[in-house]
Amino acid sequence: MYDFLSSLDSLVWGPPLLVLLVGTGIYLSTRLGLLQVFRLSKALKLIFSAEAKGQGDISSFAALATALAATIGTGNIVGVATAIKLGGPGALFWMWIAAFFGMATKYAEGVLAIKYRTRDANGDIAGGPMHYIVNGMGKHWKPLAIAFSIFGVMVALFGSGTFTQVNSITDSLNNTVGWSPKVISLILAVLVSIIIFGGIQSISKVAEKIVPFMAIIYILTTLIILAFHFDNIVPSLGLVLRSAFTGKAAIGGFAGATVVTAIQAGIARGIFSNESGLGSAPIAAAAAKTEEPVEQGLVSMTGTFIDTIIICTLTGLSIIVTGGWSSNLNGATLTQSAFSSVFGNFGVYALTISLILFAFTTILGWCYYGERCFEFLFGVKAIPVYRIVFVAMVALGGYISLETIWVIADIVNGLMAIPNLIALLALSPIIIKETKHYFDNH
Repeated sequence: MYDFLSSLDSLVWGPPLLVLLVGTGIYLSTRLGLLQVFRLSKALKLIFSAEAKGQGDISSFAALATALAATIGTGNIVGVATAIKLGGPGALFWMWIAAFFGMATKYAEGVLAIKYRTRDANGDIAGGPMHYIVNGMGKHWKPLAIAFSIFGVMVALFGSGTFTQVNSITDSLNNTVGWSPKVISLILAVLVSIIIFGGIQSISKVAEKIVPFMAIIYILTTLIILAFHFDNIVPSLGLVLRSAFTGKAAIGGFAGATVVTAIQAGIARGIFSNESGLGSAPIAAAAAKTEEPVEQGLVSMTGTFIDTIIICTLTGLSIIVTGGWSSNLNGATLTQSAFSSVFGNFGVYALTISLILFAFTTILGWCYYGERCFEFLFGVKAIPVYRIVFVAMVALGGYISLETIWVIADIVNGLMAIPNLIALLALSPIIIKETKHYFDNH
């Protein structure tokens, strides 16, 4: 069973999906006039200055914080280390490429999220790919929206939303301070239940407080590591660029990394981290109080910039400048070695705290994504059922062997992207029209 799922995972995340993901980003970047370059400064200003007016449940900043809560997770710590281990330092360059074009994709998702959002029977905002598929492409495309929602619920309940994050938290606490995974998962379930039963307002309030705090602390810590290895920064950047096109073998850890491995590892892990094109972030973006789809698109775009261009880059460079990438370490322990090389045992604890906060906020963000998908499938009366099941899955996280679960999570995560990318390409004339109209008048 595991071998079959691994083969299916390789097929789902193989060249066709990666080409479709990056290709959609390249197409949108071209049609939107490299908006991620020329409108980035405006987008960064809008994070704090966008007016909270119009229909919506939360501010634009809160919507971004909720989306970042779901994307800034173990992928930024474990995923980057895994990509560099598999593909060598060159994988970091291909993460940048995926993020650069992914910014245009994330922008497009944000525009459509606002343009085609509706309200559910409870009066709460309902938006995301399932709604812009039905309301933008037409009712006859509803099976595509249903497929997206099914995959979204599966990721939330069995993948990125629960088991994988709980496992990251329980493992790190068990290894660092020896706490029982079963007890930790039950405590997490209680904390999660207290927050999620308050809905998007409650989730976004927690995200608004934790996300900026955890991001700033992590960024400062990695900058200190880079400062201690200042002389290695330029050679390391040179190594990243050279090995992106030539491949780079390490002394230990792996036999050798080809250019193809670097490309595949970098793009796949980059997209897994920032979720550009997967269709998750527009579910949170739809809840923003704004009348301007383009403004929310720009704010959404900064999510990929912050997640990958800033945070993943700092993780990757920390691993490379300290020389850890060529050791026999992998995953979280590889990133941990970079932290401990400067901070000693304190670095281990600092990374553990970062990992816990990153994973915990991902649980909250994905709970909301799954809830909106579940509501689309079964209606508002089913929401309490979903929340109970979600909390139960968090509680089970410390009891379950994860090898197979990780693969299932990866598969359904990739499958989410397909209906969303079809919708983005089909509705691209609307995205381009909205963008032109906005910038002609602002």
